[in-house]
Amino acid sequence: MKHLILIFTLVLLSCGNSKKDKQDQSETTASTVIKITSPLEQLDTDFEFTEGPAVDKDGNVYFSDIPNSKIWIWTLADSLKLFRENSNGSNGLYFDKNQNLLACEGGASQISLTTSIGDYKVIASEFDGKPFNSTNDLWSDDKGGVYFTDPQYGGDMDNLNQGGMHVFYIQPNGEIIKVCEDLTRPNGIIGTPNGKTLYVSDRGAGKTYQYDIKDDGILDNKTLFIDKGSDGMTIDQNGNIYITTKEKSQVDIFSNAGELLKTIVIPESPTNVCFGGKNRNQLYITAQTSFYRAGLNMKGVD
Repeated sequence: MKHLILIFTLVLLSCGNSKKDKQDQSETTASTVIKITSPLEQLDTDFEFTEGPAVDKDGNVYFSDIPNSKIWIWTLADSLKLFRENSNGSNGLYFDKNQNLLACEGGASQISLTTSIGDYKVIASEFDGKPFNSTNDLWSDDKGGVYFTDPQYGGDMDNLNQGGMHVFYIQPNGEIIKVCEDLTRPNGIIGTPNGKTLYVSDRGAGKTYQYDIKDDGILDNKTLFIDKGSDGMTIDQNGNIYITTKEKSQVDIFSNAGELLKTIVIPESPTNVCFGGKNRNQLYITAQTSFYRAGLNMKGVD
């Protein structure tokens, strides 16, 4: 009789665990289903070439108009505000953990930092005694370091300032090191919140790679993430990667395993993306002459 009771109890526990496992699997599956909660809308237009969106701690989104050398803010009040004129042709933007605005000033081949009270300084302008090519996109880690890409578009492609197109890292102490030099034309870049993985798009080769980030900031274990390049990238709290595909005028969303989850078609070729808004569940998209937004059931971490 005791044996029968024990067997019956084990069966019940097994059934309970099975139901729990199925529930966990269902929740995991549901978390990867990306849904548009508010349709794509064009927020503003008549820019010359928009790029580099970045969100501040409140949810306001900053972005560049490269040819006009301006940085704009799309505020939480859904209004457009000029942040800076004469931005040295700023491209990629990013807020670090201290709410300093970092900018790739491609027109001046440098990286600048603007504090929350408006103090401005250049933090990187050359490597090995030579100016950068054209700083393009960047990501800041929690240590205070900054990774940035340095491609070249147009100009003298046979005599690059840096002898090639590379990825650099500004260490927390301010020293600059080269962390990647085997890409054709690196462009979009984003890291995971835990600071362990960096994604870099080689737009020239039409591929995107992921790297392990070592404690000293050096990149290791280069692995192909997807067989597709990108201009700009961002990441959500589930680890999904959002890339801009200019050839098809769309934003493609991939799981961290490289599986295509969803595509958002854009009327103009998109250049970059970031999450913004008060709850970080709105995807902001720079695209040629315009600035777009779509609501999602996902939240960003940037």
